[in-house]
Amino acid sequence: MAKVSKNAKIAQRAANAGTGKDFVKIVKSIKDPVTGKYTYKEVMIHKDEMQNFLGDQK
Repeated sequence: MAKVSKNAKIAQRAANAGTGKDFVKIVKSIKDPVTGKYTYKEVMIHKDEMQNFLGDQK
């Protein structure tokens, strides 16, 4: 089996644009103001929309 060069892998990555590698899983903790307990919200979103989902958290 022959080796695959890095340049070939980069070209393949460009060909697969728009696939699952452009998505990220975000787990956001949300605190209930009444009980003080935390719940977790898990979502799969596109990596370009990540900042919009998280808001202005730092």
